Formats: sequence, structure tokens, C-alpha cells
Amino acid sequence: MRNLSLSTLGPLAALILLTVLGAFLNANFLSPGNITNVLARSAFIGMIAVGMTFVITSGGIDLSVGSMAAFIAGMMILAMNALIPSLGIGVPLVLAGMGVALAVGLAAGFANGFLITKVGIEPFIVTLGTMGIFRSLVTWIADGGTLSLDFEARQFYRPVYYDGLFGIAWPIIVFALIAVAGEVVMRHTRFGRYSEAIGSNDKVARYSAVKVERVQLLTYVILGLLVGLATILYVPRLGSASGSTGLLWELEAIAAVIIGGTALKGGYGRVWGTVVGVLILSLIDNILNLADLVSPYLNGAIQGVIIVLAVVLQRGKSSAEGR
Repeated sequence: MRNLSLSTLGPLAALILLTVLGAFLNANFLSPGNITNVLARSAFIGMIAVGMTFVITSGGIDLSVGSMAAFIAGMMILAMNALIPSLGIGVPLVLAGMGVALAVGLAAGFANGFLITKVGIEPFIVTLGTMGIFRSLVTWIADGGTLSLDFEARQFYRPVYYDGLFGIAWPIIVFALIAVAGEVVMRHTRFGRYSEAIGSNDKVARYSAVKVERVQLLTYVILGLLVGLATILYVPRLGSASGSTGLLWELEAIAAVIIGGTALKGGYGRVWGTVVGVLILSLIDNILNLADLVSPYLNGAIQGVIIVLAVVLQRGKSSAEGR
């Protein structure tokens, strides 16, 4: 029980300590503007990380989400630019772009899931391959440059990122809703229980009449849809897409999941922990930028170290429990 309490409270304690450290290092850290900026930028990774929690819990992994986001953004921008002559600048154009993003995300997630569950290829290999495919495709379509949304369309679309409700930006609101829904599904539905059972022991799950392939396929489809949703909210921020869009998003999403307490080997998932993990990574990034402690180019290296440490701690806990 003591180990469980430490495991549960550890990420929350780290989040509180980082908040105190940030406030100590920079007086502007707790300003409404900075907090809103941190939460809004966390939302994209957060939505993806919620989906990644289900994939990892069921024993899988997806390395392609960052490249997938870049590809979805490129397809969305191309579609919206092409539809301007017929739909004009307005709500129908934005809805059409959103539909394209969700459809491409669903198709990409299904492709990953199908190759893993039906063809029988290891998740690491499949998503490593599609990671290269998606990013190469968007780079090729952009001819090595940038795909830009029509200026007037971007101006009309901007409020989806910059506006909100009661002073809270839309990305933050959507992320909160996704997080709550994800936690409910993980803890209180058959799908969540099946995901944990499959990650713990897929053979036992089969003997218990769980449709293993269907559940695993659905986790990748859900992740693809959430990548599409995150992209819908990301595109109005910059109004463009390139081969560097979504770079290292997969690293951040996986790091958030592991920091939050989800077992990397599968069998146990914690969506609320993933949310805490996302906030921890965002606060570290924000503190480093505000305090100018290290180069921002080293943020990826720091996240990589955090992943390794989190896995080491998980293994140490498992060994202690085994004894």
C-alpha cells in the first residue's frame, strides 16, 4: 500500500515542486498569460497522450503520432485551400477542413492498427515505418518547404486556437474534456478493463473471451482520431505545415504517459497520471525557457533522460514488488 501511495503521489508531488521552482526563478511564471500559454501548448500533446495511454496500456506503442500530425495538417491545409472557390471563407470551409483532419487521422490510426493486429507486425516496426512515411509524404507534398493556409481562411480560423469560453482557450477546454472522458473510459468501462487485461496477458484475455485484436485495433483508431483533433486545434496557431511540424511529439506523448504511471510493458493505465505527466513536461520546458538555464535545443535530450529515468523507476518498483 505504501508503494502504491508513493507511485500515485509522486507525479503530483513533482508537479507541485516544479510550480514552486518556477515561481521562485521567475516572477512572471504564475502570471495568467504564462499559465494560459503553458496549458494551451500542453493541450496538443495532452490529447495525443490520452490516446497513447490506451495504446501503451494494451501492450502497444505508436512512434508515428508526430509525423501523423504533420501529414494531417498538410492534408487539411490542402483541402481547405482547394475548397475556397466553392465554399468561400466561412464556417463550411472550417468544418470541411476539420472533417478531413478527423478522416485522415482515423485512416492513419486504422492503418497502424490493421498492420499490427491483422498482419501481425510488431507495433514498434509498424509505427517506426509509418513515422517515416507520413513525414516524407508531407515533405514531398510541400516540395521541401511549407504548406500555408490561405491568409483570409487563416484569419477566420484563428479564433479556434486563440479564443475560448469564459477566458479559457478552446484547446484547454477540449483537452480537459478529453482527459475526463479518457479517465472515465479507462476506469469505468469494459473497453478500459479489456485494454489492461490485454496488456497484462493477451493469452489469458483471449481465454476470457476478450476480442483482443478488435480492442487493440480500436486503441490505434482512437489515437489517430485524437491526433486529428489535436491537429485541428494546432493548425490555426501557425496556419502552416511542413516536414518539421509535430517534431518529437511522439517522444513527449510517450514520456507523459510513462511519467504519469502507466506501465510501459502494458497492463496498467492511468489517464489522470498522463495529464500530470504532460503538465510536468510543459512546466520543465517553460521553466528552462524563462530562466534561460540551458539551451532550448536540449529540451528533447532532457525529455529523453526523463523517459529513461521513469522506466528505470518502474522496473525498480516491479523488482521490489516481486521480492
